[in-house]
Amino acid sequence: MAKKKKRGKVGYMISAVAEKFHLHPQTLRLYEREGLVTPSRSEGNTRLYTEEDLERLEVIVALTRDLGVNLAGVEVILNMRDKMEELQGEMEEFARFVNQELERMRDRSMQERFRTALVRVGPARPAGGPRARPEPEKAKVS
Repeated sequence: MAKKKKRGKVGYMISAVAEKFHLHPQTLRLYEREGLVTPSRSEGNTRLYTEEDLERLEVIVALTRDLGVNLAGVEVILNMRDKMEELQGEMEEFARFVNQELERMRDRSMQERFRTALVRVGPARPAGGPRARPEPEKAKVS
């Protein structure tokens, strides 16, 4: 496979990608026109496909060849996959937030338990000294 560098990234030229997937280069151009894949361009305007583009092409080829999905269906499926990945990221972020808040609440709860569970101890009393004052007796009503 022919590789070209663009700003430190490796990209595969259209001929190499077409060969890898057993596609005609015009098919790859069609996929680009349809917005299914967006390869970057070199300074000479040559299409350069990244590893992510190749992964996306694998899905496209599997959908069209193996499952018989047309390009409109492929577009819908890819858009749904992208949206699902976005939502997955949001859910993971939300779960991290909830876990952090629960941890904070546990910390506060433990601090409150420790604060209320401790008993203040005054200075030591001399031996034989007075203990606690007896409570006054309540008057009995007959």
